Amino acid sequence: MAQEKFGLGAAAEYWTDAWQRTVLCLETLNERGNTALAQAAKEVPHVLTFQADVVLDGRRLERPVNYALVRIVPPPDVTIDPAKPPIIVVDPRAGHGPGIGGMKPDSEIGVALRAGHATYFIGFLPKPVPGQTIEDVCRAEAIFIAAVAARHPEAEGKPIIIANCQAGWQIMMTAAVRPDLAGVIMLAGAPLSYWAGVHGKNPMRYLGGSLGGTWLTALSGDLGAGIFDGANLVANFESLNLANTYWTKPYNVYSKVDSETERFLEFETWWGSPVLLNAGEMEWIADNLFVGNKLSTGELRTSEGVRIDLRNIKSPIVCFCSWGDDITPPQQALDWVLDLYDDVSEIIVNGQTIVYSLHHSIGHLGIFVSGKVAAKEHREFVSCMEMIEATPPGLYEAVISDLGEETANRDLVDGKYLFRLEPRTLDDIRAFGVNSPEDDKRFAAVARLSEINLGLYRTFAEPWVRAAVTEPMAEAMRAMHPHRLRFDLFSDRNPFMSAIKPMAEQVRANREPVGADNPLLAMEKQASSQITAALERWGEMRDRMTEAFFLTTYGSPLLHAMVGLGSPRDETPHGVERDLVREAAAAKLRIALEGRFEEGGIEEAVLRALIYVRRPEGGFDERGYRMLKNIRESRKSNERLSLARFREMLNEQLQLVLLDEERAVVALPKLLETDESDTAAALGALRKLVGAAGALDPEGERRLARVEKLFGAKPTKSRKANG
Repeated sequence: MAQEKFGLGAAAEYWTDAWQRTVLCLETLNERGNTALAQAAKEVPHVLTFQADVVLDGRRLERPVNYALVRIVPPPDVTIDPAKPPIIVVDPRAGHGPGIGGMKPDSEIGVALRAGHATYFIGFLPKPVPGQTIEDVCRAEAIFIAAVAARHPEAEGKPIIIANCQAGWQIMMTAAVRPDLAGVIMLAGAPLSYWAGVHGKNPMRYLGGSLGGTWLTALSGDLGAGIFDGANLVANFESLNLANTYWTKPYNVYSKVDSETERFLEFETWWGSPVLLNAGEMEWIADNLFVGNKLSTGELRTSEGVRIDLRNIKSPIVCFCSWGDDITPPQQALDWVLDLYDDVSEIIVNGQTIVYSLHHSIGHLGIFVSGKVAAKEHREFVSCMEMIEATPPGLYEAVISDLGEETANRDLVDGKYLFRLEPRTLDDIRAFGVNSPEDDKRFAAVARLSEINLGLYRTFAEPWVRAAVTEPMAEAMRAMHPHRLRFDLFSDRNPFMSAIKPMAEQVRANREPVGADNPLLAMEKQASSQITAALERWGEMRDRMTEAFFLTTYGSPLLHAMVGLGSPRDETPHGVERDLVREAAAAKLRIALEGRFEEGGIEEAVLRALIYVRRPEGGFDERGYRMLKNIRESRKSNERLSLARFREMLNEQLQLVLLDEERAVVALPKLLETDESDTAAALGALRKLVGAAGALDPEGERRLARVEKLFGAKPTKSRKANG
């Protein structure tokens, strides 16, 4: 009897469940296909869960684009603080439709709203305006940002930009040409340095070389009758992880069909709605970014001849990336800093504040979609944007840690995590992995060969392709794209799917899930693991072969000679060219600083003393800024420094301390030539600021004691972490 139960009974139980899961999974795929058709029929398909009102329609601009600016309507339980700068979330137009930044309540948009910021969203339509260019889109984004700023004149700060993936480099281009518009710019999973990466990983950067350059991009645009199908970009993303694409994701739905359906359909609504680009837009991206890598090296120019130099950006820049991201690895998100600067001192002199944060494991899409990331990293960044805005120029790493019982002044921490900025050097970024000169030369060879192959295609093949392809043919090819076809095949367009819904209703009425201890279920899971492992091994082998082909082919001295590359001795280091105007401005600033050591008043004295005392420690966290904010808000509104003036003052005092620390400290009494009560109040404020982040180390104690003497007060006996 026991044998029968274990054998026939277990088999019957398993196969009943397997059949029911199959029916329910087919119903899920049917719903996914119907949703994709419904999205495609909409004029503005998106996945935003928030109500939005259109502010500006890019199609009505002087240079029209298929982008739009919308205001996110706050939910009834959200209160907007008019003094807080507005936040603009910009979604990537990288094959998919808009809305991923607000697809869930716990999202970038949701976090911004709950923090009390007026929130806006820049999205796009599925079809481009004929003739629109990447430059036109950047112009439109500048108009959108200016419009948001004009709608919030009472805000203490310029609009904050959160740009995801492709939108990141686009916003950086906009900010480089119009540095006056934006406040903090946060880049989430945004690639800026396309050649960067390490051997054995990041195979996507080899794609251009494997295909012989960008001529295939031009061919795809011509086959689309002047339109590039974003489904091709989606296919590239999916090819990175064969196991997930062809087995793990579908099997996860099948094996957990009772609980996984809603999450699967929510994501597939976005994933299954590819958008279109003008062929010229995609060719520009492929030529100048993917293969040319011209953004981080300052080689791009506008149609008016203005050089797009990322060093022009004066807004603080936050780069959020992840080690688990195989589309935008940390090197591609951060190595633009190495292209622009040789030392952190150059960043400081240029007045740029650059902050980076590394997640340990989240994937590319999880950076913008994951509820856990939104609840931790995005929430902390949004809550500390004012602090980042006021951070002195330099390079920092944002470290987000759990609060401990020993954390001092917990009342100054917003939430359950402590946000801290740690000073870093360029060597810290180099430690993540950088290209060797030989690698840079290989990629340069790809760029040269790409220009040659593209020229050959345009001369000998493009006229014939364009003459042969008609608009109906192009539309038919887009409809038959495998990415769209796999959705359509399971939709109601397929008459064989009509029987699935009645069967699914019957299955739910008689659902009999298999027991977790069923041996056949264990065999199924084991088989799934083996299939996953096999696909992963195949993907790894493919990537190794691709890398070996790339390194061997594009490392050939013969190829280098054929495309006009000289020997390594003749090559200059890969990086941005010198800017004599900028260098002259930096030298002028240093000369001007020489006369400012004894200029200023109490505010300058407190900031200079704070920098001096905390400088050996290096980093600083949100507690010090919130204490500073509390002190500022305790003053009458007409006596408060504006945040812009505060940041300017803090920057100047940092420059003075860096230029000559001893001279800056000795000059403090000159800044304190005022009423004794004011000096005493300033010293009290300084002590609160110094103590906000906890007890000082011995060197900090020594420096504070010296400052107290210069302020004309007796040092206190104890400065424990009580604020």
